[in-house]
Amino acid sequence: MTESGGTVENAQESEVTVERRGHVLLMGLNRPAKRNAFNLAMLDQLAVAYHELETDDDIRCGVLFAHGDHFTGGLDLAEVGPVIGEDGLTFSRPGRRDPWRKDGVWTTPVVAAVQGWTMTLAIELLLAADIRIAAADARFAQMEINRGIYAFGGATIRLPRASGWGNAMRWLLTGETYDAREAYRIGLVQEVVEPGRQLDRSLELADAIATRAAPLGVKATLASAHRARLEGEEAAFARLETDMADLFATEDGREGLQSFIERREARFTGR
Repeated sequence: MTESGGTVENAQESEVTVERRGHVLLMGLNRPAKRNAFNLAMLDQLAVAYHELETDDDIRCGVLFAHGDHFTGGLDLAEVGPVIGEDGLTFSRPGRRDPWRKDGVWTTPVVAAVQGWTMTLAIELLLAADIRIAAADARFAQMEINRGIYAFGGATIRLPRASGWGNAMRWLLTGETYDAREAYRIGLVQEVVEPGRQLDRSLELADAIATRAAPLGVKATLASAHRARLEGEEAAFARLETDMADLFATEDGREGLQSFIERREARFTGR
């Protein structure tokens, strides 16, 4: 069996494994022999998985993880470098969304689980996720600056916001390696767990979101946060009361109120 519960044969067929567990979509980076370095096929397959994550209403949360000992060593520059130099990384083909979430508002949350080497664009995948869990053996490095380029997946924008200016520049400008404890200190990850527990813990959180939280409320929450990021706080504030009124008018909104009155657990359906 693979870490995600699929068969070994299925895992070997794809650079990214995709599996559904109830309302949770598991997306697994699957080039363990190459430390899960991103080649063009992996980039494309992950973009397809993220499109499924965001467009299928039956999916309420995603979990991003990696097969093998390492999350990812970053880009396979020998294959991907020339493409970046010519056209950059684009995910504009039909049926794809940018896994680094630079392409607009998102409404489906992602929990990310990392272990081993978590380098360059891997850190930016974490910053694009919503909750991040790290194994205690995880090692992080934003080392683009040492390769003659810079972090172009969003870290220059998101890491200062998440970690503070000084903490972000400490690692963005040196390219040095830091550990899971430092990642936790600066807010890059929300929990550090024993090695081997990172996927289980991420699944626990994803299941809580998918089964106990109101699906429409989750989508509205994430969309509001993205709207504030993309359009500014004023635009996000302007939508709060309208969105709340819309949610109260849904079946889930009425169920939430009724369950509160009856002092029982709510049974949400996403309608």
